[in-house]
Amino acid sequence: MLNPELLAILRSVDTPTVCNALEHVMGGRTAEGFTSKPVIAMDPALPAIVGYARTAKLRSSAPAREAATIVRKRRLDYYAYIAAPTGPVAVVIEDEDERPGLGAFWGEVNVAIHKGLGISGVLTNGSMRDLGTVDKGFQVLAGAVRPSHAFVHLTALDVPVSVFGLSIAPGDLIHADRHGAVVIRPEHLESLAWAI
Repeated sequence: MLNPELLAILRSVDTPTVCNALEHVMGGRTAEGFTSKPVIAMDPALPAIVGYARTAKLRSSAPAREAATIVRKRRLDYYAYIAAPTGPVAVVIEDEDERPGLGAFWGEVNVAIHKGLGISGVLTNGSMRDLGTVDKGFQVLAGAVRPSHAFVHLTALDVPVSVFGLSIAPGDLIHADRHGAVVIRPEHLESLAWAI
């Protein structure tokens, strides 16, 4: 787990600074471990998201093929999964549709729920909506802005995901802001505050 001092330092800097610090800790540059495609920040002025990844996948281009009871249970299981008290949590959701982001999972309802559960923020290659009406202070980093939720439904929980060219496993520590995201490996934590 992150100690409170390092968590405060990580929240006070942007993601490029963390990438630079990781290069010092690793002893050189790398071309992996960070996003390689642009993200859209719901509020570019918000500080970085720092947290351990709780992951899921979704689709929105067609209705779920499972019974409504299964879809509902998966949604409730998802909320229980992300609410488990294990330090700072960042949600990472992969939209696995051929056209990611057709329907928005992220709007005023899910932002309010996630903020109420104490989630640090979300990183998704999917879309967001309700700009300007969502609760303040919760960051959504998405791939698109869309007006409708279409047929959005969760398809998997607690699985490896890939968003913006970055592979993220459940439990990975991520740092993300309007620039993109980076995974911080446990072996780099000890020297990270010094490097920053």
